Amino acid sequence: MITIVDYQMGNLRSVQKGIEKAGGEAIITSNPSEIASAEKLILPGVGAFGDAISEIRKRDLAQPIVDFIDSGRPFLGICLGLQMLFEQGFENGQHDGLGIFQGDVVRFEVPDSMKVPHMGWNTVTRQADAPILTEIKDGTHFYFVHSYYVRPTDPTIVALECDYGIPFCAMVWRDNVYATQFHPEKSQAEGLKLLRAFNELQQSPTTTAQ
Repeated sequence: MITIVDYQMGNLRSVQKGIEKAGGEAIITSNPSEIASAEKLILPGVGAFGDAISEIRKRDLAQPIVDFIDSGRPFLGICLGLQMLFEQGFENGQHDGLGIFQGDVVRFEVPDSMKVPHMGWNTVTRQADAPILTEIKDGTHFYFVHSYYVRPTDPTIVALECDYGIPFCAMVWRDNVYATQFHPEKSQAEGLKLLRAFNELQQSPTTTAQ
């Protein structure tokens, strides 16, 4: 069973339906104790970094999320759920994230000919052999909607990279933590492959990506 964190800012039902299409089961909850006791956890997100992290803290969900990650159980962040894992975000001011990873979240600065947000299908290149990427090949298309991107201090956690005027991190992986900038639940067959692989994880890997 997969637990999806509800903090009133995620496309929750889309993520739940994606898990179900991938052959899994998922519940949606904002209950801290249910989050703390989950088998697997997904942190989705749509919206602004500051508003989202504020909602998470207001609902007393930050510590259960951090404790879950520290426990070694499988965790998946999606879009804003990736960004909030970092130390700071600079959307509409400066905001502290959950601090799982060192680094920050900044706005795209791209040529005038390119639009922000980065919206639509784009290809990824593999940087690490994360367990949930077994069926994902270089050049796979995923669906993105974002104006900000993460800048990890440690480049070894980057599992997928994408390019939008500049190369940027499309997915991180360390131990039991996986998080994507793209939306697997909106990425059709390839996204379902990733969700299926996450659903089938039995335990966290014992080594990090190198």
